[in-house]
Amino acid sequence: MSEEPRMTRIALVQQPAGPDKTANVEKGLRAVERAAERGARLVAFAELAFEPFWPQRPARQDPTSVAEPIPGPTTEAFREKARQLGVVVVLNLFERDAGLTFDSSPVIDADGRLLGKTRMVHITDYEGFHEQDWYAPGDTGVPVYDTAVGRVGVAICYDRHYPEYMRALALAGAELVLVPQAGTVGE
Repeated sequence: MSEEPRMTRIALVQQPAGPDKTANVEKGLRAVERAAERGARLVAFAELAFEPFWPQRPARQDPTSVAEPIPGPTTEAFREKARQLGVVVVLNLFERDAGLTFDSSPVIDADGRLLGKTRMVHITDYEGFHEQDWYAPGDTGVPVYDTAVGRVGVAICYDRHYPEYMRALALAGAELVLVPQAGTVGE
């Protein structure tokens, strides 16, 4: 006898990021509320949803000066919101850890627990995507998270181009793969 497929409403949030990160985070928290009101059980954000897409241009400053720790202020705000609303939240943040910076996606379960984070492994460098100036290659492997909505994997931006990355998620039992990514516009 086959198992009935689970149906989960997913909200994918795209929002422009202005210069005020606090305002951007507040906008994101309101987006989670609206999504939950409309029945979403999982809310996922685009790459660097709360700040400029730094790698659009070569780094002209110390990248650690604009990155944040995980856990940190943004993950804590979304952990509380996830717990209040009973929704799973997948963010994407510019992470600072031990003097390095990463393109990272923290995964927060519906009870507000930070289940872990995925760091982008494949760091590209070409016009509009000067990621090697900004990011170190991820060192978290290819985790799959047991969430309230099922087994969720994350393939951040350029990682999606590598079949072995996607295959590793499938072999680890991912039922859903989220791909936070950003595009850039010309100057």
